[in-house]
Amino acid sequence: MKVIRSTAQLQKTMAQLRARRKSIGFVPTMGAFHEGHLSLVRKARRENGVVVVSLFVNPLQFGPHEDFKRYPRNFARDRRLLSGTKVDYLFIPNLRSFYLAGFQTFVEVTELSRGLCGKFRSGHFRGVATVVTKLFNVVRPHRAYFGAKDYQQVVLIRRMAKDLNFDIGIKILPTVRDQAGLALSSRNAYLSDQNRARALAIPYALAWIKKEVRTGKRNLSALRSEVLRRLHQSLDRVDYVEMVEPESLTPVKRIHGPFVVAVAGWVGKTRLIDNAIIRP
Repeated sequence: MKVIRSTAQLQKTMAQLRARRKSIGFVPTMGAFHEGHLSLVRKARRENGVVVVSLFVNPLQFGPHEDFKRYPRNFARDRRLLSGTKVDYLFIPNLRSFYLAGFQTFVEVTELSRGLCGKFRSGHFRGVATVVTKLFNVVRPHRAYFGAKDYQQVVLIRRMAKDLNFDIGIKILPTVRDQAGLALSSRNAYLSDQNRARALAIPYALAWIKKEVRTGKRNLSALRSEVLRRLHQSLDRVDYVEMVEPESLTPVKRIHGPFVVAVAGWVGKTRLIDNAIIRP
């Protein structure tokens, strides 16, 4: 695995690989790796001749009172974990050279960023769309891999890639969970054992509503109210419980096909998100 910190060097290397007709798989990350990240890398390895992973904690997607400074960072551990996955290139850009002085160009996916987490994290998805666009332009992959836990993010990126004519296959892999069912997240490192147990209210509530819909329940208001009740029993705060269309992320008014239940809530000072795709 070769570590590259220079944007220009990575661009040159990728151009050479494309000239040799190598297929390039790309996994963009902010580090603090867990099994969810590694599952994306392994999938990229199976489907491509070359695998590139980026490791960059992107300041643009953090609000002024969010956890940018304390976001988990352990580059030595991350490199060790990647060493067993046969990654070809690890891109760790320098912040100042990646966002040059005077940087003022941003990418925004307007409608898809309005609801769900967009209501609570102003500017977050503009930061995500901007950094992913920059990374796509630097790496120029044939395929890019994302996890479904960040459902709004992956729908937004897929729309962005289509709108901006990126010739990149956007691959979305299922959420990876621990043995108890909690969705893996870098922010889980903030959780004490007690708070981790409380956080399980989220996947348990999602499993409950999935079961109810499959057994014929169709009253969306009643289902949502019960999910909220279950979450409020364990979480310190619930930002939202929403039932949305899978592609447009608009609210579901009645059950007529697959839909997504998305949840965001707080355990202590840790914000957690999760979702379930429900197929009646």
